[in-house]
Amino acid sequence: MTSPVVAVGPDSTLDEVCDLLVARDMSAVAVIDQGVLLGMVSEEDLIHRVEIGTAAPRRSWWGRLFGNNAALAADYLKSHSVHVTDVMTRQVVTVSLSTPIDEIAALLEVDRARRVFVVVGGQVVGIVGPADLVRALASVRKNLPRPVSFHDDASIRQEIVGALRSEAWPSIGEADVIVTNGVVTLWGGYLSEQERKASLVLAENTAGVRAVDDHRVPLDISYAMV
Repeated sequence: MTSPVVAVGPDSTLDEVCDLLVARDMSAVAVIDQGVLLGMVSEEDLIHRVEIGTAAPRRSWWGRLFGNNAALAADYLKSHSVHVTDVMTRQVVTVSLSTPIDEIAALLEVDRARRVFVVVGGQVVGIVGPADLVRALASVRKNLPRPVSFHDDASIRQEIVGALRSEAWPSIGEADVIVTNGVVTLWGGYLSEQERKASLVLAENTAGVRAVDDHRVPLDISYAMV
């Protein structure tokens, strides 16, 4: 996570928020009052503004007559107000320090949250966004152990077969995997191009593999399901 969290107060103005976002090259700031997270102001909250001509066009008299009064007024506040409390997003996603990183990744992807706040005892202690996960990935990959230069063919084959069995997508069978002098030869078939590429990556990432020779052919899915 990124910590400490850059924040503004509920009495802050739109100008203060814009200056922070631009000066620090950030995509969002938290809105905090006495340590309590009230919401956030993000780039998404500021893309429809009257100053730059991107506010939602005024509705026709018919739309105004039958439109939702509260929603119409809220749209106006979002695009015209200079008060943080009028433009901020109040519904934010929060996690704890013990939340697994895979759950955070799911929140960022499935809920389109783009960022989640880490809260401890009601206090915001950090923020996690896609960039933080990329930094974590880069750090982990730098510290990955170097692959062993040599494994015997039997152990390489055993590891590949075991890895294929642990996945739900492979069509390839155990007998279709042959390893000779570190070169993996794949026979049989595959149901999709994605499956073919995934199995190649699985084999390539196995320690001791020098090359992968793919002799598989595409399967007719209707035939494969019989």
